[in-house]
Amino acid sequence: MNKTHPQRNGDVATFGSESFSGKRGCCHRCGVRCGCTQRLLCIFAVALLVLVAALALGLALALLPRAPVNRFCTAPNNKTGFLCDDRVTCIPASWVCDRVSNCRNGEDEQEQLCGDLPHSLPGYLVFYCSNPRSWVYADQRCNGMNECGDCSDETWSLAACPPCGPEWWSCSPVHFGFCSCIPRRLCRDGAQHCLDWSDEFVCAA
Repeated sequence: MNKTHPQRNGDVATFGSESFSGKRGCCHRCGVRCGCTQRLLCIFAVALLVLVAALALGLALALLPRAPVNRFCTAPNNKTGFLCDDRVTCIPASWVCDRVSNCRNGEDEQEQLCGDLPHSLPGYLVFYCSNPRSWVYADQRCNGMNECGDCSDETWSLAACPPCGPEWWSCSPVHFGFCSCIPRRLCRDGAQHCLDWSDEFVCAA
């Protein structure tokens, strides 16, 4: 009895009308019949993974703690100031949270800055009086005026104020609004401002 052996043509064996690759099965990733669909699925999956990775990276960067912007500057009156977003405009400390937008974009009135005064303000904008429950803006310290109510912003050692400048007359004022000197514009105005009357008899405006 004669046995019929399949004829070999390269690495393909023919059984009737069926043909098989030398590798198992007819449909692998690079096969003729399903390679195109598989490729499209692969490209879609890779694109989706890239998109998800980009979104995750963006979210992670957004959640990273940002260093606070340094807004300290010296205002035109040579006092402590607040630097606006334009990095040019420097407004006096006491203009911050005064309910008037002094910076172009209103950053001096933002809720995160003004929501819990004085605790929400940067430390350089605040001076605490001898009574820690009282505070004034840093540019109001050593301005000759009794902002704290007990003169601790003018005469207290922590205030470290220089002596009265040329625009002021040094004396013990009789009015509560002044501390250790009075404006020279009040000299010889016919009203007593110093305990020793020096503003009327010695001081020259």
